[in-house]
Amino acid sequence: MEPGLVCLGIDPGLARMGWGFVRQSGSVLSALAFGCVETTPDMLFQNRILRLYETLGEQIKAARLSDCSPDLLCIERLFFGRNTTTAEYVWQARGAIMLLAAQSGLPVLEPKPAQIKMAVCGSGTADKTQVQRMVQRLLSLDEIPKPDDTADALAVAVAGLAYYGFDQKIRG
Repeated sequence: MEPGLVCLGIDPGLARMGWGFVRQSGSVLSALAFGCVETTPDMLFQNRILRLYETLGEQIKAARLSDCSPDLLCIERLFFGRNTTTAEYVWQARGAIMLLAAQSGLPVLEPKPAQIKMAVCGSGTADKTQVQRMVQRLLSLDEIPKPDDTADALAVAVAGLAYYGFDQKIRG
């Protein structure tokens, strides 16, 4: 496999959690694998969390077996306005992913949505469509990944690589 840094980006959610592995080799970014884990409201809450945890764990294991092991995990920091019930569920799903990161020995970055938009589009106020189109362009994909959660996870991974590299330079 090509040398470089691999970031696993996560767009956290309970109903849909997007994930994507992105490698940076020099200035070239490439999507290695990506997808979306879905759960349904008719599942018991704890089984929904377990599905997210196990599926992402399987993806990390598969990446390690195929020589695409992630060097870091980047998960979007959440911002919620008024819907505290939704926020509570997503925070719990996010906790399961943080546990998996710790068990996998992966450092974690947590950029805010505006930081992700800045890293991908050069503007912290870019809209969702702009971010998705830039993800497609930056990763040389034939089309914008679907569902939106998948494209968002790839954007998180791209931002993770940008901020991780910047952080490493500062720490020197």
